Amino acid sequence: MRVGFIGLGNMGLPMAANLARAGQDLIVYDLNRKVVDEFVAEFGASPANGLESVAQNADIVITIVPTGKDVRRIVMGQDGESGLADHMEKGKLFIDMSSADPTGTVEMAKELAERGIPMVDAPVSGGVRRAVDGSLAIMVGGAKEDVDRCRNLLDIMGGQIFDCGPIGSGHALKALNNMLSAIGLAAAGEALVIGKQFGLDPAAMIDTINLSSGKNNATEVKFHSFVLNDAFNAGFSNGLMLKDLTTAQDLARATGVPAPFTALVRETYAATLAQYGPTSDHTEVVRWQQEAAKVKLAKK
Repeated sequence: MRVGFIGLGNMGLPMAANLARAGQDLIVYDLNRKVVDEFVAEFGASPANGLESVAQNADIVITIVPTGKDVRRIVMGQDGESGLADHMEKGKLFIDMSSADPTGTVEMAKELAERGIPMVDAPVSGGVRRAVDGSLAIMVGGAKEDVDRCRNLLDIMGGQIFDCGPIGSGHALKALNNMLSAIGLAAAGEALVIGKQFGLDPAAMIDTINLSSGKNNATEVKFHSFVLNDAFNAGFSNGLMLKDLTTAQDLARATGVPAPFTALVRETYAATLAQYGPTSDHTEVVRWQQEAAKVKLAKK
């Protein structure tokens, strides 16, 4: 079985590397040809000359790219250019591991099914560190027989595989997970700014919170490593976080559920993006909070 892998970015590169180390036969594609050439040289994978090459030479195709719009362009084509689906034979499997809009995933899966191409959505959580060591949490949506067909690949890349339900379920849960992550980071940042203004030591606050009921992933993982030292380099951009928050908000609207916390935190990250740009790190939401309050958390 040959696996086509599209997207050798911060997450995709280590994920594809783990597949290669496990002995999978890969054909890889990325817009950055230098990254492709370096990957091929290190792991012995085959380079793809384009999407058509991936579609024709792979039995299973994986994408992990920034947005659902990118996925649709790659799979269905755009502006007169063909996509993967135009060159994939019936029965080949498509897996999207990006963070995408679940409603768009459901729609595209229906279009692919009409061509005889099954789809699985399998977005990931855990960041670059867990992508490197193969311990990602993978949230999977799709028919059982399709998920079973690619489970061995998912096991190589992830420490835990969660069967979320029908197609689109993985993308829905990923958006909601990132919404909670964004709220946790922003809420903790607000608490620290208030505490610092009162006279509390931010590092001591984090240590105390992490042994108390207010702890969350951000307090346990992000503040000492990326915030209190002014590093702001956790590796996930504000642009992507705002995209995921928008997806979560759209999902709330589609399901008729009021989501005031999601709306508020989305406004906070939108303000952060406007201040520092889409490529700024998502932890810079705490930098924005500090500047708004004229408070400095780092000791230096």
